[in-house]
Amino acid sequence: MFKTTHLLAAVLFSASAASIADSGTLAAPMYLRGGFNGWGIDHPLAYKGKGVYEAEILVSPGYHGFKVGSKDWSAEWVIDPTASVTVAAGASYKMQPRPGPEDYLFVKKTSTWRFSIDASDPAAPLLRVAQTGTPPASTADPHQGHAVISPSEYRIIDGATATVRFSTPDVHATLRSYTQSTTMPLRDPGPQSATYREAAGQPTVRSGSLAFDALFALALDEMKQNAVAQIKDGNYNGASAIDCDCFETGEKWHYVWTRDLSYAADLGLAMLDPERVRNSLDFKLSGYRPGITRAPQVAGSADGMQIIQDTGSGGSWPVSTDRVAWVLGAEAALNNLPPAQRAPFVERALKALVNTLENDRLAAFDAASGLYMGEQSFLDWRDQSYAAWIVGDLASLASSKALSTNVLHYKALTLAASLAHDSGDHARSARYGRWATALKRSINERLWLEDAGMYSSLSAPHFDGAPMHKFDWLGQALAIVTGVADGERARRILASYPHGPMGAPVIYPQQQGTPVYHNRAIWPFVTAYGLKAASLRANVSVADAAYGTLMRGAALNLSNMENLEWISGQPLLLDEQQPALIGPVINSKRQLWSVGGYLGMVIGNVFGISVTSSGIDVRPFITAKLRRETFGAASVITLNNLTLRGKRMNVRIALPAASKEDGYYPVKNIAIGGVPAAASLTWQQLPDNATIDIALGPLQEGDQQIRRVDAAPYAEGPDVFGPREPGIAKGTEAATLRIDANGNGAGTVYNIYRDGKLAAASVAAGAWSDRAAPAAACYAVEAQFSASGNRSHHSVPHCTGTVIEIPLIGAALAQTPLKDWGKPGERLRFGAVRVAQAGEYGLQVRYHNRANQINLGISGGVKWLVLKDAAGRIAAQGVVQLPHARIDKTGTPPVMSTPLRTRLKPGRYSLEMSDFYNMSYLQSNSTFSAAGGAEGPSNKFDVYGARLLRLK
Repeated sequence: MFKTTHLLAAVLFSASAASIADSGTLAAPMYLRGGFNGWGIDHPLAYKGKGVYEAEILVSPGYHGFKVGSKDWSAEWVIDPTASVTVAAGASYKMQPRPGPEDYLFVKKTSTWRFSIDASDPAAPLLRVAQTGTPPASTADPHQGHAVISPSEYRIIDGATATVRFSTPDVHATLRSYTQSTTMPLRDPGPQSATYREAAGQPTVRSGSLAFDALFALALDEMKQNAVAQIKDGNYNGASAIDCDCFETGEKWHYVWTRDLSYAADLGLAMLDPERVRNSLDFKLSGYRPGITRAPQVAGSADGMQIIQDTGSGGSWPVSTDRVAWVLGAEAALNNLPPAQRAPFVERALKALVNTLENDRLAAFDAASGLYMGEQSFLDWRDQSYAAWIVGDLASLASSKALSTNVLHYKALTLAASLAHDSGDHARSARYGRWATALKRSINERLWLEDAGMYSSLSAPHFDGAPMHKFDWLGQALAIVTGVADGERARRILASYPHGPMGAPVIYPQQQGTPVYHNRAIWPFVTAYGLKAASLRANVSVADAAYGTLMRGAALNLSNMENLEWISGQPLLLDEQQPALIGPVINSKRQLWSVGGYLGMVIGNVFGISVTSSGIDVRPFITAKLRRETFGAASVITLNNLTLRGKRMNVRIALPAASKEDGYYPVKNIAIGGVPAAASLTWQQLPDNATIDIALGPLQEGDQQIRRVDAAPYAEGPDVFGPREPGIAKGTEAATLRIDANGNGAGTVYNIYRDGKLAAASVAAGAWSDRAAPAAACYAVEAQFSASGNRSHHSVPHCTGTVIEIPLIGAALAQTPLKDWGKPGERLRFGAVRVAQAGEYGLQVRYHNRANQINLGISGGVKWLVLKDAAGRIAAQGVVQLPHARIDKTGTPPVMSTPLRTRLKPGRYSLEMSDFYNMSYLQSNSTFSAAGGAEGPSNKFDVYGARLLRLK
């Protein structure tokens, strides 16, 4: 998860020296905000006299981005508005009271730092930083006096090890207290130990392993900490708290985010607190603001009740379209809510799903490929998992098709079809059923890469569209658990996805020159989905890797962390030679989806309990390695006091003798109160206070195929990294391409794509001519390491077809560019369009959207474009996206929207643009602090004209 509301370029408004009064004192409070405090407001600048303000903060090792900003980011100060600066202790820096990139502080050892700002000159505050001390190490033994102490050794990095100890005062207590300590340096300053207790009314585990029992209690304790009565975010409600009996996202994230909540609920939280999950899901639904007149093209009910896409790339939806992850949490909540609470939520959920699905079909569905467009789910920090050039062309990000997002749309369609059927709306159920069937077929036809044995994570953008040899673990796992991947494909995915020594990274191959976050990282919640997939298909090796990742991470860190570096498994890899690559760049304790993933691992995978719409399934997946290394001498493991839909149960598994061989133990038989029972039980078949006894059968080999990779943690070698994406040099004419290697050296070859199909493989950098060049085509180039086969993203497409420029007309032409056009209800006519040659064309608007930064906001342009022939017949129509665009040293250079593709005959055409909607039209965003928020919806941008590009 990359929370763009706070992270590395969290800039929302233009700042002004008006935040500093003429006297040298601040007219409004300012705060020290950065990666070291979650970009929050818990470190205000305190006035020390004579215009000087200070904040002291205990900072852990790392390369920390920071800014000085007001509570709502309406004012901020940076050193250089055009480039980041790494500050040095003792030096002074003149700050600019306006937006810009974050500055950085590099810290080698946990220590206290004082940030002093002399604001006596309102126009040029002076920043000075100084290290003021280091915290004393504790010498107390947190386990002193405890009856049982269980130590474990873990390898961390460069041959070093860390020791984790678990202890309890009374191992026989009904509800135990645990103390856990670690010698590994923690991500954030704090004690190297934690104490937590099992709680009445919550389940407990007794497994013969104190560590296993304790880590389950830790996850439950962190779930309780994340269960709050109020949430808050600096960009909403004036940064004031909002009443909500909800789940916040983690120690550093105090808000409810659609995807984080939904994945966490699906993985485990909905079983244990379905009412709070429902409340949180409800919070992520919204209708239109009062006074919004829905454009005629917009689908759904008049109130517009739909799922919220959170702030993000290019101004949110539909650049990002993974709001449909909501269905995972909704289905889990519906399965776990008692009937009286389920019925009203079904009605609300179905309405929101219908409105969401119908409008996603208009705004994000590409009929030509049969796939939905939009950013990868959760991998929402463009620099981490996309081509470097994409940040300057977010319309290209918007038009790419991602595996994870398409699988989520498939899941949303199947749930909507099911709920509609149960509600008696058989026509709608059939409609969504057909859409789901067709989407599953398109995913398997368009994104499956037979040579890799996996799905492509994403296609290249418009004018290319090829599935790229880029892979992500969440998308692969979701394809398996939702049934998009059939049995053979599921088997191949599990055998083919690369695993490092500490587990599966979230993307592969890794990207050069990019710090650890999504790149070079393990995310426990993604690992938990990989475990679900492996258990479903009995891949023992992948399941063992996942069990190890989840237990090791929680043990060493005293918490279920947001993410970990993938080779060392550490919460921070300190690279002193390349500080810009240090990471993970931010990392939170008790991250909600990590907590949900751990709880789901224990309840859903080890003990095998999952909740369905009609009851429970009992299918534990206990491997030989888990049995011998974790449960040791135990003959029985027990999950006590699990309550589902008001029915309390205990689950008891009799373990076979430990084996030195690898494999898994299938279920031999199940009994309740001594009476044989099936693996699937209805609620009527399940008595209250039942004990479910499970006997496991003889060891089975299962599938033990897994792909192992390894690398030095500080190296960017070709074994696990991809090449940098190449370019097609400027000045290239027609179909004679000049390939720019972009720094890739020997051992790199290049693949050339024409209109998304491979035209030439393994060519050298330099000139290449297409002997079969058609009259119009679009080319892209991909780099490939010869030894490993790892590939780059594709280059910017180079199109050879004729371009027809379309100007504005009338008063708009006189004002080119037409500034801030696009208020709700406005229409814009373009000049006459004359097409001389028949063919397939791409129609785009030339624009610039400066409403917000490229990684922030809710104000991406979303409009309806109509092209009509001379007789007034519609030749093309649909949604075009005009996302936020970068402002560079030249100002606001125009960029192109997403295209409408259409086949045209020679003749004269007219073009008109009118309103659609974006997330700023929703009531939930009426208190947002930036464009599209408190001052009203924002769907505006500067218009320069339009163009037709001949494609074929």
